Amino acid sequence: MSKVSIVVSVYNEEKVLPLFYEAFQKEKGNFTWDYELIFVNDGSQDTSLDLLNEFAKKEEHIKIISFTRNFGHEAAMIAGIDYAAGDGIICMDADLQHPLSSIPEIIQKFEEGYDVINMVRTSNKSAGIFKNITSKLFYKFINLLSDQTKFENNSSDFFAINKKIADVLRNNYREKMRFLRGYVQNIGGKQTTLSYEAAKRAGGKSHYSLNKLMKLAVSSIVLFSNFPLKIGMYAGAFSALFGLIVLIYTLCTYPGAPSGYATIVVLICFLFAILFIIIGIIGEYIAILFSELKDRPIYIVDETVNIK
Repeated sequence: MSKVSIVVSVYNEEKVLPLFYEAFQKEKGNFTWDYELIFVNDGSQDTSLDLLNEFAKKEEHIKIISFTRNFGHEAAMIAGIDYAAGDGIICMDADLQHPLSSIPEIIQKFEEGYDVINMVRTSNKSAGIFKNITSKLFYKFINLLSDQTKFENNSSDFFAINKKIADVLRNNYREKMRFLRGYVQNIGGKQTTLSYEAAKRAGGKSHYSLNKLMKLAVSSIVLFSNFPLKIGMYAGAFSALFGLIVLIYTLCTYPGAPSGYATIVVLICFLFAILFIIIGIIGEYIAILFSELKDRPIYIVDETVNIK
């Protein structure tokens, strides 16, 4: 019998985990495959790990990977994929915004021979207008810049891959700075999409602050596009054209041309602004190279439960 591995990242989710466990017990009867439920404890500081240990004592299908500290959501999903033994792997969050009722439909897609199932969010009840708008704009922007992959609009960290794709992620896509949903779509294979409506968060609050979302957006653009590095060339060409226009204007108005103090100040400020932006962009790419050069582990496992 085929097996599906369900990977759930957990970080300070003590209010949500009992609800998730209860909902999962009701839903698992609809699975046509055998299953394993892998919780990845990403350095939780509350009682999340105690709750997970209680769940694991009740059934061996529930497994736990616990980190030594918080390594981030992306690292937690990678760890779950690394340890998963299923023929198909589903990554999702513990807050019940990713519906468990979609799992039987995902399994059906695996049986139809699909390698990757991208879950596309049609709406997000817990997100405000600002977050929903910026999310749509982000995918339009990164698709415009990316010269490698065109991403599904409103795709999320809720996705499914088969064993073949998982092996590629285990052996190749091991960058320290990651955008996992992008990697999954970048690998290729036979892909399809399923839509879902994100429910309101079952409890607690989102751990993705605006600052973290901005960092994720910058990382994803840097990882999948070299266009920002070309801004220097475009800015240089634009500056040269602007300077030529100013030169022609000055010659045409001579000797009645203005003294030029304001023009010089504005021009210098404009050029330095472009220069600093370009330096900042180059710095982002250098930061990635430095992170890869240090070659520190993506995550460190403290202990596991029910994993052979």
